[in-house]
Amino acid sequence: MSLFDLTGKVALVTGSSRGIGRAIALRMAEHGARVVISSRKREACEAVVAEIEAAHGAGRAVAIPASISVKAELEHLVAETETQLGPVDVLVCNAASNPYYGPLAGISDAQFRKILENNVLSNHWLIQMVAPGMVARRDGAIVIVSSIGALKGSPVIGAYNVSKAADLQLARNYAVEYGPANVRVNCLCPGLIRTDFARALWEDPAMLAATTDAAPLRRIGEPDEIAGAAVFLASAAGRFVTGQALVIDGGVTIAR
Repeated sequence: MSLFDLTGKVALVTGSSRGIGRAIALRMAEHGARVVISSRKREACEAVVAEIEAAHGAGRAVAIPASISVKAELEHLVAETETQLGPVDVLVCNAASNPYYGPLAGISDAQFRKILENNVLSNHWLIQMVAPGMVARRDGAIVIVSSIGALKGSPVIGAYNVSKAADLQLARNYAVEYGPANVRVNCLCPGLIRTDFARALWEDPAMLAATTDAAPLRRIGEPDEIAGAAVFLASAAGRFVTGQALVIDGGVTIAR
């Protein structure tokens, strides 16, 4: 059996209709998981489901739209996942938002609250919803997609970085709480990845040059280059890893 085999596992991936979340969902399906595709728009979710089923057969994915900002919708997401596929074995908290681009000193209260609620509180809610079942089965993997920004400051995405730093501690704390029940909680910390979400950064020539010049690989990442790490953390290959932040940034952190 492959260390990366996810056959029989149910993987719930938020923000999985595009970008990093979509890449993670596709790779988890490739490794045998049945995958829940979730974002706000049903049509976008169903497109990814169709892509997975075309590659791996019917029944390998379902679309369950939900807004991470609404707790009741997340409760429905988890309940509907259990009804359609069964208990959640792998939770990937990938969905996030960043409604403000500029100095932290200029952010409004409403914008800051939205960032913290969508990027931290929603992950806490989802973990609270799925972790009891994992504890009862004494098996489970939770992956929070944080950011390299959690480890440094920024003049333009400071509030986002604050939220992603909070995600690191969320993972560390839940790792301590759920580790005795064999439930693992980790973070991925991508660097600059070519997604629509990060478009404002990689389409900025100065920002792109600063990032690529500092990276040993001399380029930014692609969404699929994050997916393998998520599969690792969700599978038997990562069974002795918990409470960790896995940085995937092309070497930027070691180059500075």
